[in-house]
Amino acid sequence: MAVAQVDGQMTAPLGAPDRLTLARLAAERASAIAFHRIPADVVALAKTHVLDQLGVGLAASVIPRNRPLVSLVSAFGTGGEATALGCAAPVSAAAAALRNGALMHSLEYDGTHTAAVAHTGSVVAPVALAVGEERGISGARLLHAFVLGSEVFVRLGLAAPGSFSRHGYQFTAAGGPFAAALTAGLLLGLDRQQMTCALGIAGSQASGVMELVHEGATVKALHGGWPAHAGLLAARLAVAGMTGPSTILEGTHGFYALYARDAEAPARLRHHLQTLGDHWHLREIALKVRASCHYIQPFLECLDTLVGRGLAAEDVAAIHCEVPRGEESLICEPWAEKLRPSSAYQAKFSLPYALGALLLDGEVTIATFEGPTRPEICACAARVTWSPMADGDFPNRYGARITVTTRAGERLCAEVADVRGTAGRPFAPGELTAKFYDCARLALQGEAPERLAAAVDELERAPDLTELTAALRCVG
Repeated sequence: MAVAQVDGQMTAPLGAPDRLTLARLAAERASAIAFHRIPADVVALAKTHVLDQLGVGLAASVIPRNRPLVSLVSAFGTGGEATALGCAAPVSAAAAALRNGALMHSLEYDGTHTAAVAHTGSVVAPVALAVGEERGISGARLLHAFVLGSEVFVRLGLAAPGSFSRHGYQFTAAGGPFAAALTAGLLLGLDRQQMTCALGIAGSQASGVMELVHEGATVKALHGGWPAHAGLLAARLAVAGMTGPSTILEGTHGFYALYARDAEAPARLRHHLQTLGDHWHLREIALKVRASCHYIQPFLECLDTLVGRGLAAEDVAAIHCEVPRGEESLICEPWAEKLRPSSAYQAKFSLPYALGALLLDGEVTIATFEGPTRPEICACAARVTWSPMADGDFPNRYGARITVTTRAGERLCAEVADVRGTAGRPFAPGELTAKFYDCARLALQGEAPERLAAAVDELERAPDLTELTAALRCVG
């Protein structure tokens, strides 16, 4: 039987039969894909996503409301080989995964696979970095694990798109432990049985209830950090001999039955897992150039278009938004709460507040959603109304349609079929690079941002992560 090799790790050929449980199938398929089988454009995209996640996490490390995440690291004791973003001293891998995943998700500035509704990078990147630094792996192995962890994560979400949010869960948090366990398992060298157990263990750590949005509770940051941390521990527990149910995904009391309540999801997941290695969903993950809920971004683009045509805040009498069905529970309901959020952080999930901020300030930035809400923005938000979009295609597309009525009685319309950053609507050259430097310079000293960007660019040729780590630890 022919085998492939990645940095000394043996891999077996594809071809898992249908009789395998879904966890075993995921373990078999992912473990069988060698780095050289990943297309060059997907490797390049992986580097773009890793750099974006690092930049977002670095920016988040200096935000005052994230101070609780600083004390989090000390709870794990001293020692370790991993980097906690914003810290010069090394920490344990478990502490780094928890802190960095939380930071990367805390600004709502991380990318999303729109159809799966998954913030893959904020779970997979911190695990890959933490384990990679601890184990002294090559850059190619980090990218290999990042890509495959992301690919499995997306497939888990595509099996039941929108079902998790309908039942009050954020899929990123609920499904993330599985992706993190697989990512860590690849880097730790788990065999197929250990990987299957790691996925089973991860299922007992799935969480992520969305009640937090009604008070703007900042615990949502942990929806990136906890699954990263949980998946890493699941992989290590599997190595130590703990077992997990191989039917964790399709079982009567398994993941999809309890969280998605979708009896057809396991069959869909089996189909999606069979495409692993042939179809690359990383090509579809949309990054962001604004730090707000992804559902809101196309509405901001619509308003941008009208402002670009000369619309001024004082001209606006009313803004009506048509919202794709499925998005309203996060960005529109309850409407009275969205019109007057209790904090600027809660306003990250407020469609009217975000539109009011853009109209008054001309831009929406990280600072827009920090500190208290601004009365003048709330007053502007009061002019916004919404209704369901009759022809929306959520979650496959994040569309938007707005109609502005001016004080002179003119009606101005703008529409976006899908959010920018998707494969069909890529960002202009330089936009994501500018975002990275804007973020990284908030936390890193001197030329460290440039060194970090160069280290990521050379990852697939790097024998270890020394250059990447050195740049990350040049903090103020």
